[in-house]
Amino acid sequence: MAGNPESYFHTASLDDWWIDLGLVSQRPTVETETLRQVFKIAREQGTAGTSIFGLRLQRHSFAFFVEKAGLLFPGHRCDRLRFEAAFGKTLFIHLSRLDKVDQAISYVKATQTGLWHRAADGSELERLSPPEEPVYDSQAIELARDELTAQDNEWEDWFRQEKITPLRVTYDQLSENPLGVLTGILVSLGIDPAVANGVTPGVAKLADSTNRGWKRDFIVETTK
Repeated sequence: MAGNPESYFHTASLDDWWIDLGLVSQRPTVETETLRQVFKIAREQGTAGTSIFGLRLQRHSFAFFVEKAGLLFPGHRCDRLRFEAAFGKTLFIHLSRLDKVDQAISYVKATQTGLWHRAADGSELERLSPPEEPVYDSQAIELARDELTAQDNEWEDWFRQEKITPLRVTYDQLSENPLGVLTGILVSLGIDPAVANGVTPGVAKLADSTNRGWKRDFIVETTK
C-alpha cells in the first residue's frame, strides 16, 4: 500500500547502485545517463506497483546522493526540489535514536559480532561478517556516540536549510509501539490506517544483557 522502501542508494558508489538494482548491462559512460537509468529502476522497485515510492537514506552516503541528484536535476535550486523532481511530492520521515550511548553500543556490538538484524522468530536475518564474541571497548563506543551525534546534527542542519519539517519518529516509539508508528505514517501519507491491522514486526531487538552491562560500565568510566 505504501511502496517498497529500501536502501536503493546505500553506498557512495555509482557502480554499487547499478549492481544492487540488478542492472546487468554495461554501465553507460555518460554519468547522467547512468543516473537516469538508476533513478528510473529505483523508482520502479520502490513503488512496487503502488502510487508511492519508498526510500531509506542514511547519513553516511547522503552527500553523495545529493551530489548526483544535483547532476541529474540541475535546473532545481535546492535539494528538496530535486527530491520532488525525482520522486514526486515527498514526505520526509526522520527516524532517530535519542539515547546516543545506547545507539553507539548497538553499533559497536553489531560491527564486532557481524549480526545486524534478527528475525522475529529469533533467527538471523542479516549478518555481514563471521560470528565473533563482543568485547567491551569504551573508546569505540565513545567514537561511535560522537559520530552518531554529529550525523543527527547534520540532518537538523539540512532540514533547516531546506525548510523541511519532517515527520519525526524515535527508536523508542518504534520499538515500543510499532503498530502505532505505522498507523501514524499511513495517516500522514493519506492512506487508510486500517490497512495496518494485523501487521507484525519482522525483526526482533538485538539489545540484551551485554548492551546493558556495557552501558553501565561506560557511564561509570565517563563520569569519573
